Amino acid sequence: MSDLAHIIRGVLIQVEQARLLLPNATIAEVLSFAPPEPVADVPDWLLGRIRWRGWQLPLVSFSRFAELADEEGGLGSKVIVLKALGGDEKHPYFAMLTQGFPRLVTVTETALVTVDSDDELPAGVLARVRHNEDDAVVPDLAMLEENLREALAVAA
Repeated sequence: MSDLAHIIRGVLIQVEQARLLLPNATIAEVLSFAPPEPVADVPDWLLGRIRWRGWQLPLVSFSRFAELADEEGGLGSKVIVLKALGGDEKHPYFAMLTQGFPRLVTVTETALVTVDSDDELPAGVLARVRHNEDDAVVPDLAMLEENLREALAVAA
C-alpha cells in the first residue's frame, strides 16, 4: 500500500479554549461572522441561524456545547460551514463559530498521537490528540448533529 493512503488533509480550527482537528473534506466554506437570527427555545450552544447559499443554517458554538467556554462571536470571529455527516436531506449543512481561519495540515500516522489523560472527555469530544506540536480535540460530529436535530425539532 502506498504511503499516500495514510495521509489525510485536515484542518485545525481554533474555538474558545480548544483547537479542533477535522478532515478538510467536512468544510464547505469559511465566512466572516455576522450576528445570527435568534431561534427561540434552544440550548445556549445553538446561537441562531445564518443565511448561506439559500439555506438557513444553524450556527453552533462547539465551546458551549462541550462546556469549555462561554463563546460568543465578535470581531475576528469566523464561521465555518460544515457538511453534515448524518445524511439528513433537510439539514445537509450546519455552521460553527470559530476564532480566525482554519489552518490546513497534513495528517499522517506518525504526526498524530492520541493524548491519554485521566480527565474525562468533554461532551462531544471523541479524543484528545497531538498533531506535531499542536494539541487538539477530535469532535464527535455525529453526536453534535444528533443534538442539533433534537434542538431544532423542539424549536420547530
